[in-house]
Amino acid sequence: MDTSALARTELLQVADAVAREKSIERDEVLEAMEQAISKAGRAKYGHEHDIRAEIDRKSGEVRLRRYREVTDEVENEFTQILTKDAQARQDGVGPGDFIIEELPPIDLGRIAAQTAKQVIVQKVREAERKRQYDEYQDRVGEVVNGIVKRNEFGNVTIDLGRAEALMRRDETLPRESFRTGDRVRGYIYDVREEQRGPQIFVSRSHPQFMAKLFAQEVPEIYDGIIELKAVARDPGSRAKIAVISYDSSIDPVGACVGMRGSRVQAVVSELQGEKIDIIPWSEDTATFVVNALAPAEVSKVVLDEDQGRIEVVVPDDQLSLAIGRRGQNVRLASILTGWDIDIMTEETESRRRQDEFRARSQMFIDALDVDDVIAHLLVAEGFTALEQVAFVPVEELAQIEGFDEEVAEELRARARSYLEEMDRVNEERRRELGVTDELTELEGLSPSLLVTLGELGVLTLDDLADLSADELRFASSSLRGETTLEGMNSLSEKEVEEVLAGSPMTQDQANGIIMAARAHWFEDEEGAPEDAPGAAEAESQPESQAESQAENQPES
Repeated sequence: MDTSALARTELLQVADAVAREKSIERDEVLEAMEQAISKAGRAKYGHEHDIRAEIDRKSGEVRLRRYREVTDEVENEFTQILTKDAQARQDGVGPGDFIIEELPPIDLGRIAAQTAKQVIVQKVREAERKRQYDEYQDRVGEVVNGIVKRNEFGNVTIDLGRAEALMRRDETLPRESFRTGDRVRGYIYDVREEQRGPQIFVSRSHPQFMAKLFAQEVPEIYDGIIELKAVARDPGSRAKIAVISYDSSIDPVGACVGMRGSRVQAVVSELQGEKIDIIPWSEDTATFVVNALAPAEVSKVVLDEDQGRIEVVVPDDQLSLAIGRRGQNVRLASILTGWDIDIMTEETESRRRQDEFRARSQMFIDALDVDDVIAHLLVAEGFTALEQVAFVPVEELAQIEGFDEEVAEELRARARSYLEEMDRVNEERRRELGVTDELTELEGLSPSLLVTLGELGVLTLDDLADLSADELRFASSSLRGETTLEGMNSLSEKEVEEVLAGSPMTQDQANGIIMAARAHWFEDEEGAPEDAPGAAEAESQPESQAESQAENQPES
């Protein structure tokens, strides 16, 4: 690559050819050439000099110049010149201006030519990558067609025409293989500006790939008459989609299936035979969950909104169908609905309900000193805790069949007396364990929970502040048994989930209590005075508030 041998017009022709081939601007190629020639000039005259090359955009003439900045104080004699010396060379220049000296054209030797070529190739590649990024950054979420360029250990490089994309092995369908030259369709899920390596990432296992395929096959989805609300996939095996129609005359499921299944079959063929369940979406959570578990039949649904869980009761012969092979059906239904789904048979649910009925009845018998008839009546009416009996209005309690106001008053009095005695016992036990009074001031910690925390070694605000939300919920659960917080780590993930599901405390409540316990850390950092006036009133306030709340609770 010898500039003296290259005709001036040949430089421009080369720039035009490269620009057309790489689909980038002609000026970007010429700028790369200028940087390459500048680098070669610095190699000849000295790297410490500020040497710049310029290619005339019309004639192709190459000019090499040395730049020196005019300044009153020279720090680098190679790139700067004193003002008085500059004015002796050129009139009217001042600090901040440049003295420009023309340099003779250079003949590039083999090494210099190779270096210049590398610079040009690198700059052209950078310009090409920037063009690709600019073109595809707004196309995330589109389905594109391409040709397999190469397959390296399952990672497929796809030629999109004006760009290359990468489909990683985990983004392909199981048992799917590609050979060079195969046509492939994929979903652009990410476009990143990278200095090296791929920039455009496509997937065939992404849930939205299926959604886009249905939009291409079903005109009603493309037109917005039918909306695809949710997608859950086990790529290459099975999928569920939830659809809703905004036109009452159009069946969303039938429209997606198509005449004799033609529409859904086109999607299934593209996804290598992946089975697809199309279900109607519903605003009612219970209805939606029942639909999502199809083809299994559901007998009963119980929602726990606080825990974000839902219990589904199915006939005994439907259990395996509802769970699916390796739990696939219930897992996809859970992803589709966004709820944790627990499935049990009617027999299991009936047995658990009977156990709960007996346990609650026995609790009322022991605490209220009543016979099993009254205890059964209370449980049948929905009472689950002594606090409910103690603070429910007398009128509501007297409405239970067989009760009158006298019986209701007596039951309330016994419940309150029992709770007061338990509070006294718990208070004595708390003090024996050494649980500090500071913990009693935190809202959300009952006397019984304070005793439990004390038995687990949580005695001070700092001890409580060091807990995680899951550890606090674990401590509050009646299903925990004798397991300590340290022993929690030895349980399996499923066992921990079961214990946390039995906790009366939600994640948000646990986080709130722990943050309140950590508040004094931040006060200490800010230097807040601990013995400020009114501190005594502030410490006694929570107890009085708790008493007033307890008195007002029955009437609210």
